[in-house]
Amino acid sequence: MSQKILAISGNDVFSGGGLYADLTTYTLNGLRGFLAVTCLTAMTEQGFQVFATDAKVFRAQLASLQKVDFAGVKLGLLPNVEVAEAALNFVRSRKDLPIVLDPVLVCKEKHDVAVSALRDELLQFLPYVSILTPNLAEAEILTGLSIKNLEDMKQAAQKLQAMGAKAVVVKGGNRLDSDQALDVYCDEKGLEVLSGPLSDKNNVGAGCTFASSIASQLVLGKEPLEAVKLAKEFVYQAILHSDDYGVVQAYDK
Repeated sequence: MSQKILAISGNDVFSGGGLYADLTTYTLNGLRGFLAVTCLTAMTEQGFQVFATDAKVFRAQLASLQKVDFAGVKLGLLPNVEVAEAALNFVRSRKDLPIVLDPVLVCKEKHDVAVSALRDELLQFLPYVSILTPNLAEAEILTGLSIKNLEDMKQAAQKLQAMGAKAVVVKGGNRLDSDQALDVYCDEKGLEVLSGPLSDKNNVGAGCTFASSIASQLVLGKEPLEAVKLAKEFVYQAILHSDDYGVVQAYDK
């Protein structure tokens, strides 16, 4: 019988990331995925826009799922304070589960979520988070640090871990090194720099896939660092199999 795992995440109208990446990743890992939708998206004359799920509707989604025996939860884009608070209340009720938070504050489409309001909301999640997966821009917002090099990444990871998260992966990708994808993992045992190959194929949805892959591996019983390493390879393969819209592709692992 497959294990149940929840994605609290948003829609990507182009189906390359967001909830599509989460559910595809769960399926490829043999898990039974469930979903609470935080927002819809559209490409309009104003650019890529995010339309938050009505808070009453979002709370009703979570209430509907209260009796499901989830083995893990992954959180993605939380578009406003009301949705974030409802998600936080749900996470508090499942605090003994593996919880992976991808703090989506800066999207590849250049849409910035309401950063000033949401920063403090997201920090409230940290005591319940098994693994936090910010990119460099998000790590800067959450920590107030400027990240220009690998040492800065390490400092940011340590600060976020000290702020409450059990483990942190600061995603550098190719932003600091054009030859390899660099990430920094930190937990109470210390730091580890993770490197991997780069691909020039479309990587839209890679962050969502990375977080949901980590959550999947935790549900499958892997230790946090091993889960992150397996997820890093999973994402690389997903990027290699991406299309014009993003990384959601079924492939043979």
